[in-house]
Amino acid sequence: MKLVADTVRKGQIEPRITLIGAGPGDPELLTIKGMKALASADVVLYDALVNEALLNYAPQAAVKVFIGKPSDDETFSQDAVNKLIVDYAMNYGHVVRLKSGDPFFFARGYEEIDFAESYSIPSEIIPGISSATGAPSLQKIPMLHKGLSESFWAVSGSSENGKLSADLLKAAASDATVVVLNGITRVAEIAEVFRRNGKNRLPVAVIENGSTPHERIVVGVVDTIAELIEEKRIGAPALLVFGAVVSLHPQFQPIRDFYELIAQEGAY
Repeated sequence: MKLVADTVRKGQIEPRITLIGAGPGDPELLTIKGMKALASADVVLYDALVNEALLNYAPQAAVKVFIGKPSDDETFSQDAVNKLIVDYAMNYGHVVRLKSGDPFFFARGYEEIDFAESYSIPSEIIPGISSATGAPSLQKIPMLHKGLSESFWAVSGSSENGKLSADLLKAAASDATVVVLNGITRVAEIAEVFRRNGKNRLPVAVIENGSTPHERIVVGVVDTIAELIEEKRIGAPALLVFGAVVSLHPQFQPIRDFYELIAQEGAY
């Protein structure tokens, strides 16, 4: 891709880069430290899932660049983004890279910082609230709860080769809470993994657009979740939460009552 400029304005520019986690969507979930860093930005590079209201914290004169194009767009490939960050830093000064969630949580933040530091550009990380924990918390679904779950996994719905993550197969065999990101389009396959582990009635929640005004949640069990997602027309961005902790959500009570009734009728 073509760089912003071919030469560095030496003596005038002090390049530095700050990676900020913008949180799951609600702009008020940005940290105070993140807000202060934005206030000193010369350039802000932001992703598709970043709430644009956060750009109001940056100086009016700062350059704002949207780099949330589809990942198969060669202009905005990860390699191109890495180069863009460095180029803007060298030619403008302080670059704030604003990433949804947390920059080191399924966000390739390390790759961007590693590339920048190969050019001896100082960098800083300001963590953000990941949707993996933030969205369930807002729905009052804990990751850990006494008697229900002692650990949790956060896994991607697929690996780089397009297959289901090997870690997902291991997670489904555990008693841990399992949060699956980028898995909404493969929910039937993912549910089948849990089903093969005898977890047909394991509670599941699907949270779409967590923390935003467009947030929606669907609660079911492994056997029904794919059908419910289709019925309610839930789409990306959304995450899946598999685990006994989902039973604490108010919407799960009717499901519990139903299965208890079935069990009682089966006893006669």
